[in-house]
Amino acid sequence: MIKLTFLGTSGSAPTKKRGLPSVALEYDGGLYLFDCGEGTQRQMLLYDVNPSDLNAIFISHVHGDHVIGIAGLLRTMALNRRTRPLDIFVPKGYEGAIRALIGFDRAFMGYEIRINAVAEGAVYNGDRFSVEAFRLSHSITSYGYIFAEDDRTHFIKEKAVSLGLRGKMFSELLVKRRMRVGGKLIRLSDVTTKEKGAKLVYVADTRPMAATAKKAAGADLLIHESTYSAELGQLAAERMHSTAADAAKIAKRAKVTRLILFHISARYKNDRKLTSEAKEIFNNSEVAKDGLKVLIGGS
Repeated sequence: MIKLTFLGTSGSAPTKKRGLPSVALEYDGGLYLFDCGEGTQRQMLLYDVNPSDLNAIFISHVHGDHVIGIAGLLRTMALNRRTRPLDIFVPKGYEGAIRALIGFDRAFMGYEIRINAVAEGAVYNGDRFSVEAFRLSHSITSYGYIFAEDDRTHFIKEKAVSLGLRGKMFSELLVKRRMRVGGKLIRLSDVTTKEKGAKLVYVADTRPMAATAKKAAGADLLIHESTYSAELGQLAAERMHSTAADAAKIAKRAKVTRLILFHISARYKNDRKLTSEAKEIFNNSEVAKDGLKVLIGGS
């Protein structure tokens, strides 16, 4: 089961109802943050996300609204006597910005902080999942992230047993992929089915890109910035952001299952306009609110 919590859904500046960008992903006992805007640690308390489970933070780009929360979060974890290492992923060339955030008050950190430079391709391999980065188009170097669960192999038990598989033979066949049982060659594909793993795509500040649709193809969920409504499309282009309609077009082209919009300009007091514009193009669209929780998978 993958559990997502939208900790902050505003863009550039917070509002009374929206904090700055951060999405928490919980999987198999581990916690992973995508961006860490100012106030993220307080949002974690409000929405029952445990910082002690945090394994990694994936930063899309180093504009302040996406990174300033790192300083407070890391210091609080130090005060809580964290000892486990923490990985922070940041676009290559901007590692110094994160080091400056961490070290500005010279606080004692009793745990290792590993700052990793991000380029396109695989950036993190976990137990039964991976995270891949892909380039976006913004005013500074920016990356989207793909969280992809490994495909699962399920034995067709009755068939496997009828062919003579017993006990440790199951795990042996998983490794070898073929073996002889009772003089008969059995292939893994003969006695198993494949279950596709879940795929989530996180896209922060960017112009709409055909490349995003390609990367998001078939995803269970696309989280895409939607800073502006369609009437401000020219402003979105000038500032290298996307509209709700832009995001919906990408979701439709990518044939994703669900689209959730975030990074909402403070000018919008409610989400009706953005929701309507997105749904006209891609019906399974919604605008995230702080605290929104989404469950995916679970098999």
